[in-house]
Amino acid sequence: MLGHPGCGKTTLAETMLFESGAISRRGTVQEQNTTSDYTDIEHERGNSIFSTLMHDDWRGNKINVLDTPGFDDFIGEVVASLKVSATALVLLNAKSGVEVGTEILWEYVEKFETPCLFIVNQVDHEKADFDATVEQAKARFGSKVMPFQYPLNPGTGFNTIIDALRMVMYVFPANGGKPEKKPIPDSEKSKAANMHQAIVEAAAENDEELMERYFELGELSEADLAYGLKMAIAKRTIFPLFCCSATKNMGSGRIMGFINDVCPSPAERAPVKLEGGGELKCDPNGDTTIFIFKTHHEPRVGSISYFKVFSGTLRTGDELINADNRTAERFGQLFLANGKNREAAQELKAGDLGCTVKLKNSHTNQTLNKKGVDRKIDPIPFPNSRLEVAVQPPSKNDMEKLMKALHAISEEDPTLKIIQSATLKQTLLEGQGQLHLDLVKHRIEQEYGVGMEFIRPRIPYRETITKESNEMYRHKKQTGGAGQFAEVHMRIEPWQDGMADPHGLTVRVKDVDELPWGGKLAFYWCIVGGAIDTRFSSAIKKGVLQKMEEGPLTGSNCQDIRVCIYDGKMHPVDSNDMAFMTASIQAFRANFEKAAAQIMEPIYDVEILCDGDVMGDVMGDLQTRRAIIMGMDAEGHYQKIMARMPLAEMYQYSSTLRSISQGRAKFNRKFAEYAPVPAEIQQKLIADHKAQMHEED
Repeated sequence: MLGHPGCGKTTLAETMLFESGAISRRGTVQEQNTTSDYTDIEHERGNSIFSTLMHDDWRGNKINVLDTPGFDDFIGEVVASLKVSATALVLLNAKSGVEVGTEILWEYVEKFETPCLFIVNQVDHEKADFDATVEQAKARFGSKVMPFQYPLNPGTGFNTIIDALRMVMYVFPANGGKPEKKPIPDSEKSKAANMHQAIVEAAAENDEELMERYFELGELSEADLAYGLKMAIAKRTIFPLFCCSATKNMGSGRIMGFINDVCPSPAERAPVKLEGGGELKCDPNGDTTIFIFKTHHEPRVGSISYFKVFSGTLRTGDELINADNRTAERFGQLFLANGKNREAAQELKAGDLGCTVKLKNSHTNQTLNKKGVDRKIDPIPFPNSRLEVAVQPPSKNDMEKLMKALHAISEEDPTLKIIQSATLKQTLLEGQGQLHLDLVKHRIEQEYGVGMEFIRPRIPYRETITKESNEMYRHKKQTGGAGQFAEVHMRIEPWQDGMADPHGLTVRVKDVDELPWGGKLAFYWCIVGGAIDTRFSSAIKKGVLQKMEEGPLTGSNCQDIRVCIYDGKMHPVDSNDMAFMTASIQAFRANFEKAAAQIMEPIYDVEILCDGDVMGDVMGDLQTRRAIIMGMDAEGHYQKIMARMPLAEMYQYSSTLRSISQGRAKFNRKFAEYAPVPAEIQQKLIADHKAQMHEED
């Protein structure tokens, strides 16, 4: 179940459970007693944060339901759920139409090639506009969107649905539930008949025999129609559209019946793709293979692993082998889940979803197989992060406790990345947005009792040079015993692949090294006549690398520099590795100051999708962030802005974008390149670094 926040997914899921008899009373989001949204944080926020596994028993069939969050900050929960779903139910709000949250989710529906139903919910709202919502859906998702129903009287008095598939009118009692079937009024017969004709033609197009039968009889039997529609939905040639009021329990039973009768089962879906090529059919008689799509930690229970059986039959007590780490896991208990309620199961067959507890070495995105079987399901393609913050505990003593808590949460949430940056000397968190990271902070404090603070992360600037410089440095130190002596003559210049040898120098040895932080160091040994013994070359290079690791301007890494050692002096007694290392550090520093040094900053490609009416505000904000607009385009009824923005200007951008667009925009970012910072910013960075060094001294 997918949709923008507020479209009614949790309420519809609750109504579906009630209609199937899985629960005896419908809960509400307001009363905080729904089967889904059962955690404390979801009760506090009034929104879905986690995906929730539930199931209905409908006419002898088990239908698994995954309710997912609407906010794109929690897109990881959605993507993982889509990975194991046979059909996507995309909910649209009859009042608001197609919202940007739905746009975001649709990208993944397309990526997974998931069959899809659209549900226009809240047709009982006073501002409901069913027709406009359908037109928006067709404009954004294509002509495959095909209405199977429409509300006869949308708005506060809604209680009637015209069903063009069955050519019947459903009239619901005031409290919802089972409707009364009535003939379609004369005023609606033509509209309903046209819709029915389109449905039948769409069903017949997927099979030559059906098409011949349709041409011959002008109609299809109920069985033929169901078969044709099942094929059409499985092949994604149509996306049926239904309507309902989840709050009033009007229309949900019909949706459940259609899912049961027509939507493809896991066995009728295309085989799942395996890593490295190959496919795996959904066969309960095959060798057992399961895939863990979600891990969740519950107090007093521990780690709960949610999985799909892609092949074979998993039974209580079975032992499977993890294809990633080759460890064995025994499944002592199997459960069927309805939110936080779990009932024991003896076995789960191919296509089914379930959960277990206390797996020792198996986590989200991992495959487990029967012993002797070696295959891995293609992993879930979790999206790249869009926001980065640095974290710090109240005291150094709390750091170890904080890191344990963060790693425990990141095990549940693969979209949360923890980075120990030696370059920036900070612990960084990367996530999908401010709301995502705020939730992590809340959980750390509430569940693990550790305080933490978000601070602005340092920027991984780079330092380089733009012209040639020649300098020497003599290191001479005399103590009571042996002294230290080394003299190094050094040339530095900008490095580019394929550049000519240095003019006026005889190159003896060339070393071009990839630096750990990116870029290169070209180190040329150009000593003629033995002025410096070659045994000191390693110490000189080590000194250069040491200074490049903490550059002269801001302490940032240096890159793309050629260093030529062309002359110097040594002493038979006082020269040693330490002396030459010190001399090379100082020679490099002196050279750097005269070589027109340049600070480089990371630049990101940013793609923003927004409504046309907020496009001006979005672009105005980009200009304040030193962004360069690279282009604009239309995507459906949204506008797409492509820009390049410095990382230094992207701090808390997700919060700002959500604010200026009222939540009707999204963005993605990807590292593009390093580029020179403007002169005035370079001067400020250098001044700030000097002030910081002065304070530390």
